[in-house]
Amino acid sequence: MDLLVVALAFGTIFLVELPDKTFIATLVLSTRFRPLWVWIGVGLAFLVQTGIAVGLGSVVAQLPITWVRSGAALLFLGGALLLLREARTDPDQPDTEDADPAGPGQEYADRAGGPRRGLGAVAASFLVLFAAEWGDLSQLLTLSLVARYDAPFSVFAGAWGALLTVSGLAVLAGRVLLARIRLSTLHYVGSGVCFLLFVLTLVEVLGS
Repeated sequence: MDLLVVALAFGTIFLVELPDKTFIATLVLSTRFRPLWVWIGVGLAFLVQTGIAVGLGSVVAQLPITWVRSGAALLFLGGALLLLREARTDPDQPDTEDADPAGPGQEYADRAGGPRRGLGAVAASFLVLFAAEWGDLSQLLTLSLVARYDAPFSVFAGAWGALLTVSGLAVLAGRVLLARIRLSTLHYVGSGVCFLLFVLTLVEVLGS
C-alpha cells in the first residue's frame, strides 16, 4: 500500500466531489430516509463504482506506457477544464442556511420514491447514487490515477475513502456546509489539482 498514492487519490476525489452532485444527492436523500441508511446505501454504490474504475484502470495500465500516460494526461486536463467551467458558473455567494436542498436535487428526490426504512432505504440510496455517478468525473479520474501510478489498491482506498467522507459530510452537516462554503472556491482548487496532475503526467510523457 503506497500511502502517498492513497493521499493523492483521496485529496483529488474529495476536492472534485465535495461541490459535485454526489454531495447534493446524498443531502437530499438524507432528508427523506434515515441518514445512516442513506450513507450505507451510497457507500455501497461508491464501492462498486470505484471497484469498476480501478479494474478498468488496471486493464488500461497494461497498454504501452506512453499511451497510458498520454490518455491520463488528457483526462486530467479535461477534468481541470470542466471544474474551471463549473467554478465560473457557480453563484458568487454560498447558499443560505434556509435553502431547500431539494431545489437543485429534486430529480434525486423523485428517483428515491416515497418513505422507506431499513433495506428499502439502503437500496433506494444505492440505486440513485449508482445511476447519478455512473461515468462521472470521479470515476474517470480514479481510472486515470490507477493507470498512471499502477497502484490499484492504494487508489481504491483513497478514492473510496474520499467518497465516503463526502457523503458522510453531506449526511451530517450538509445544510451548514452549503450555507458557508463557496462552491466556486472548491471547484477552482479541484481544477488546480487536476491541472497539476496533467502537467506532471505530460512531463513524464515528454521525458519518455
